[in-house]
Formats: sequence, structure tokens, C-alpha cells
Amino acid sequence: MAEIILNVELRDRAGTGGSRETRRQGKVPGVLYGGNKAPVNIAVKGNEFRKALYTGKLLGHLVTLQHGDEKQSVIAKAVQFHPVTDEPMHFDLYRVDEHQLIKIEVPVHFKNHDISVGLKKGGTLEVIRHTVELACPADKIPEELVIDLASHDIGDVIRISEVKLPEGVRPAMDRDFVIANLKASAASQSSEGDTTTAEG
Repeated sequence: MAEIILNVELRDRAGTGGSRETRRQGKVPGVLYGGNKAPVNIAVKGNEFRKALYTGKLLGHLVTLQHGDEKQSVIAKAVQFHPVTDEPMHFDLYRVDEHQLIKIEVPVHFKNHDISVGLKKGGTLEVIRHTVELACPADKIPEELVIDLASHDIGDVIRISEVKLPEGVRPAMDRDFVIANLKASAASQSSEGDTTTAEG
């Protein structure tokens, strides 16, 4: 079951005025979409919403929405923040079945920069995709995709096929696309030009 439960209230007023009124009451306004049902205007107490948000497990994860005795599995797809205070201003949730196949963006992270063969030679990592869209069951969304740079050398192209995905999870795009390149920096190229190496 989802780790986060959002206790929601229904909002009578839609639109900008209704959202302002909700925020004045110390709540964050939102809208629940999807599931072949009409959108529903909802609100969550501000402190509860911020607590869920700052766990890092709200956006892009399966969340349980609770209204009275009713529970619904949802995915939080978007949160809008105030440009100055950075406080959450509005959010969008989408109804899903727990095992429903969904498409969602997952962040890409890289590890072992310090022992990477190519980076130790002075190469640079050029990241093409900071996120990858995956097709996966709603209850099996990976937290992140981790790519190990340890054995990568200058000239290597890192593709999605290199990433070990959990069972039942696949890239939404049906081709072996590039995530990053390990390129020679200007400094490493000039140092290679100054030295000769024997091929063995």
C-alpha cells in the first residue's frame, strides 16, 4: 500500500477565487482527475500537504487519498509553488488502480564519478536526459534510475538498454535512446595530443 495518505476535503468553489479562499483557510487547493470520472475540487491541510511533499515520496508515487471512509489510489502529477515564498499553491492528482499500467517520468542519477575510468582521464559527462519516461504498474514506480560510471571510458555512449529495470517496468519509448555521453574535454584532448601511447 502507498506510504503516504492525504486526507482531503471537497471544495465547493472552483476557480481562482475558490483557490484563494482555500489558501486563506490554511489549506492547499487541488484537483482530482482521471478514472473516467469528472474532475473533483479538493483541498488538503497545508501542514499535512507540506509534510507529505517534503518526504520526497509525493510526486510521481502512488499515494492513498482518503475522504471520510473512502480511499482511492492516486498519483500526484504536478504541484505549483509560489514564486517568492516557494509554498505549495496548487496540486493535481490522478486516479489510478494500484496495478494499473501508467507512464511516468523518473529521475536519472549517476554514481561513482570519483572512480570512473573516463572522468579520471579528464573526460566530462554530458547528460542528455535527466529524466526517463517509464511504463510501469502504479505500485512499482522506481524511485530513480541509477547509472554506474565506474567502468565507463571516454567515448562511451550510455543508453537505456544499460539500465537494469525492475520486473514489469519498461521504457515508454520503444527504442534504445541515449541517456548520457562520456566526452573528451578540451584539456584531456590536448594532453593526449602531447603524449604518444603504445597500443597493446
